[in-house]
Amino acid sequence: MDESIQIHFLGASGTVTGSKYLIELPQKKILVDCGLFQGVKKLRGLNWQQLPVNAEEIDIVLITHGHLDHTGYLPRLVNMGFSGEIWGTAPTLDIAEIILRDSAKIQEEDAERSNKEGFTKHHPALPLYNTLDVEKTLPLFREKPEGEWLIIDNEIKVRFQYNGHILGACYIELELKNKRMVFSGDVGRIKDPLLNDPKKPEQADILFLESTYGDRLHPKEDVLDKLERVIHDTVQKNGTLIIPSFAVERAQLLMYLILQLHQQKKLPASLPVILDSPMGANALSIFNKYHKWHKLSEEECQKMIDRVHIVKSYAETWEIIDNPKPKIVIAGSGMVTGGRVLSYLKIYLSREETTVLLAGFQAEGTRGRQLLEGADEIKFFGKYYPVKASIDILDGLSAHADREELIDWTSNLSKSPDHLFLVHGEPQALDSFRVKLKDTKGWMAEIPELYEIRKIKY
Repeated sequence: MDESIQIHFLGASGTVTGSKYLIELPQKKILVDCGLFQGVKKLRGLNWQQLPVNAEEIDIVLITHGHLDHTGYLPRLVNMGFSGEIWGTAPTLDIAEIILRDSAKIQEEDAERSNKEGFTKHHPALPLYNTLDVEKTLPLFREKPEGEWLIIDNEIKVRFQYNGHILGACYIELELKNKRMVFSGDVGRIKDPLLNDPKKPEQADILFLESTYGDRLHPKEDVLDKLERVIHDTVQKNGTLIIPSFAVERAQLLMYLILQLHQQKKLPASLPVILDSPMGANALSIFNKYHKWHKLSEEECQKMIDRVHIVKSYAETWEIIDNPKPKIVIAGSGMVTGGRVLSYLKIYLSREETTVLLAGFQAEGTRGRQLLEGADEIKFFGKYYPVKASIDILDGLSAHADREELIDWTSNLSKSPDHLFLVHGEPQALDSFRVKLKDTKGWMAEIPELYEIRKIKY
């Protein structure tokens, strides 16, 4: 019998999206994460291709956290024949359900709009998957506890360990006989306002380490001070502040920061703060449901909700857009790839009194990245829209560990990994982090390519 591990790098390899790692053992095939590719067209096109492995043969999927680039491919996998269980923590699966339903709805709406308005090369334009496909996926979800070893079979066990980043997020330890594999998922920040510090692994014979910010440090700026300054500058111009936001954790963190400014009487009490993200509104209920996963009390959660007006319908979105008075709008999506924020930008992006405040990592090829890099126009809904608004970013608000925090996250390892794979990063970040790990820790890291297969004896 072949006593080896075959690792298939099916996503987030040489790029920052589409996390998927298939661990092929003699007796089991285990997929860790099942994310959607986002960003440049070449990457998005991969979502439509057949996986280079047989989905029917995958026994189980383990999910580090609920974000789209870690869960968004699940309905597609089910359509390809996967019928096994999908394991994750309770908040991770609740978030994944919200995100998958939202993803399907957006894809359906985009396909419908493309067909109606004729700005598609595909006739007809189709969604990658639809709401019915999501309904076929959800019954496969199995909630698992954090911090406990769970048996997959008599030679394989798994443990989900708290990792910050977003609610429910974990790194995954997979024990195979005498080898321990660790999948970092997305590592959270130290001293995050909402979440506890990530746990640190103590053993990792094979380590998959995210490298999103492997080439940089987060600035030491006071996020609250900068947010206050941007708000006041926009209000003085009689403008609207639009914050494209990831619906889970980031939207709630922004709401919490705005509440702090309100309580410190640093914001006009009459200034409307609007959350226009159905997914973000649903995520608020998860914060109330899982208090042990974050720092906020029930009272703080309620105050945060009370300060914000939550949009109930798309018709209300247009009522808000038509109101010329200054306001703060938090709307999905965080990288400006879709969602309600596009409706606001359609009207407000060409106005000099508008400020667009980005609030997290902007992947290559996304509209958020284009805005950040100074694009004078961006394309959506089949048209080009001029950029006259001020563009800024809250650098210190990232939910990803920076280079120093990633290195610190590995500081409890009893020995260096036998195999260290740097994943979930753009090429420059991956190579810079590889050199840094070699210089500071003497570790020799490998950077796998997409669809590469590695074979390791165990």
